Amino acid sequence: MIPRYTRPEMGKIWSDENKFRCWLQVEVAASLTLAEAGLVPPEAAQAIARKGDFDLRRIHDIETEVKHDVIAFTTAVAEKIGPEARWLHYGLTSNDVVDTAQALQIKEASRILMENFLSKFKTCRQQRKRPI
Repeated sequence: MIPRYTRPEMGKIWSDENKFRCWLQVEVAASLTLAEAGLVPPEAAQAIARKGDFDLRRIHDIETEVKHDVIAFTTAVAEKIGPEARWLHYGLTSNDVVDTAQALQIKEASRILMENFLSKFKTCRQQRKRPI
């Protein structure tokens, strides 16, 4: 996104920080769901949910080396989680995480667009009701 053409609240949604936060939401939700299904140890899923975090700079450093954004992300998150991280990303593809997280970002952006649209629409309706 080009900063000078981007509203701050929209820029935050499409920032790397928020993108990776959405990826983490997907990873946590998948781990907890797989634990409920008996495919991931519940204590591992809880550890992923509780300890899952990342350092943005660390992700970028790893990506420079491995040339793969999701591997860089999962590696950085695994460093924060510890041994239970072996269950992080279990049963998922990169596209599962990226596409689902992008849907979360689109939902956030759509909310802002809808709020702005409704505000402008309300203003136009009010102006139209005034006598000329």
